[in-house]
Formats: sequence, structure tokens, C-alpha cells
Amino acid sequence: MEEILLRAIIEYCTHNTAHGTEEIMDKLRQLPDCEVYEYGCLTSCGLCYLSPYALVNGESVEGETAEALYNQIMIKIQEIRLIED
Repeated sequence: MEEILLRAIIEYCTHNTAHGTEEIMDKLRQLPDCEVYEYGCLTSCGLCYLSPYALVNGESVEGETAEALYNQIMIKIQEIRLIED
């Protein structure tokens, strides 16, 4: 049986980088089971304006700070890893 590697697809908006999201996305790019995509817009302007946020496998994840967002994304990644095991 072929092993299927589940990957975390992380999407973020370039307009949200004012909250410091670019630095955490650079950290996430280093993880072998993550794919990080940058878009000009994710059509969630309300979220983008208010706080750091990203989509993880299509699900919105937010944090009060960029570091809090990173922690929330890591929780989602751990959930994906658990599904894989």
C-alpha cells in the first residue's frame, strides 16, 4: 500500500504582512510537510485588517500577534500530522 503524506497548505495575504506574518511564513516554509503560498488577496479583508491570519488547508486561523498566529498554525499542523499517523 502506498504511503500518503498529508501536507499543510498555508495561504496568507500580502496585505496582512503589516502584522508580521511574513516572518512566520518564512519559518513555516522550512518545514518539510508545509507548502506556503502568498497571495495578493484572500478576500477576507475584515480579518486581514484586524489581526494576523492565514488559511491552513482552507480553514481560517487567527492570532492576536504574529507569534500567536504561528502557534495556532503549528497546532493545526500537529493535527494534520496526527491524522497521518
